[in-house]
Amino acid sequence: QVQLVESGGGLVQPGGSLRLSCVASGTIFRADDMGWYRQAPEKERELVATITRGGNTDYTDSVKGRFTISRDNAKNTVYLQMNNLKLEDTDVYYCNSRILTTPYRSLEVWGQGTLVTVSS
Repeated sequence: QVQLVESGGGLVQPGGSLRLSCVASGTIFRADDMGWYRQAPEKERELVATITRGGNTDYTDSVKGRFTISRDNAKNTVYLQMNNLKLEDTDVYYCNSRILTTPYRSLEVWGQGTLVTVSS
């Protein structure tokens, strides 16, 4: 099976920075699109940023210019550098990826989530 494990969440003051990491492990032929989502209690999960295997990125408007998504294909790892954090960025952040376990079989996999709290 395949697992995504996030790390890097925590408590930060407004204006501060955090870097999230997400490592895919298990039976992996190739990791295709990878991304970060976030969800607050009683709200729907929303897309934060995505990155293709080739490095094309997309961001939700509220984080453009502040967050940067990147990946290391050799390590099956995706990162989210978050700068100038705001109170409204407080959420549980989830890693997501489309993983090919064989050339012909793919899975959508979610991590367990990591909490980011922005507070003074």
